[in-house]
Amino acid sequence: MSQMLCAEAITKYAFRSIGFGERLLPRTDFDLCSQVVLIGSGMLWNIYFGACALLIGFFIANAVAMAKASDSAFLRKPAEGFIFLFRGSPLFIQFFLGYQLFVLLPRAGIEVFGITIATGWLTKAWAGALIVLVLNTAAYSAQIFYGALQSVPKGDIEAADAFGMTGWRKFRRVVWPTMMRLAWPAYTNEAIFLFHATTLVFFASFPAFAQQGDGLYYANYFADKTFNPFVAYPIVAVYFVLLTLVLIGLFGIVNKRLNRHLPGATQKTRYRPKLIR
Repeated sequence: MSQMLCAEAITKYAFRSIGFGERLLPRTDFDLCSQVVLIGSGMLWNIYFGACALLIGFFIANAVAMAKASDSAFLRKPAEGFIFLFRGSPLFIQFFLGYQLFVLLPRAGIEVFGITIATGWLTKAWAGALIVLVLNTAAYSAQIFYGALQSVPKGDIEAADAFGMTGWRKFRRVVWPTMMRLAWPAYTNEAIFLFHATTLVFFASFPAFAQQGDGLYYANYFADKTFNPFVAYPIVAVYFVLLTLVLIGLFGIVNKRLNRHLPGATQKTRYRPKLIR
């Protein structure tokens, strides 16, 4: 009987958070299986926020790190200001201010060269909250990459010069791979923290569309209905522990790839949690 109930819950709620399956949330009989399935469904949004922010933020962070290391004040000063702004303010405040700024945009859109660009979608969680997460992780990652760039051994650069490498070729073949190798352990911790930070979207002003929220949204729903927070919230915690293990594994594979030419390249990447960020 319990297996049938679980199978029914999976059919109804496995993809409810992205608009597929049962439209209404359960009102009674909050069994463990339905809570696990619905919270797991909400975790799809946490994965979306974390994965997209990490991917987009990675490229922005590389550009900002290069700009900060530039001799040109025209590039260096804006990069330093960007990093300081997003590292110096709490992420929750960034969510709040970001939402308020997006709300202030004209509802009819912004006209650019005779073309009206819609702005209403920026107030939605899938877009507005993602933009804030992208900028936040880009700032932290840029500082990590900048520190690694400054730590690239001069011997590697001199060896590249001896081989006649210059400009983009030297950067692509020597400087950037070494920078990534040095930055990767710290960047792994940043990626894990970013996925954990996606839970703040629930507390931000960005609304969840049609009750299609993240994992914490559904956990809060069950905790309110059952008056028992010691079931739903631990389920969220377990999901994030599993997600952390997956991230450590994936980043560990990349770390081995980056260090494949070094002795002891089989050393595993270890998660070192940040007590203070």
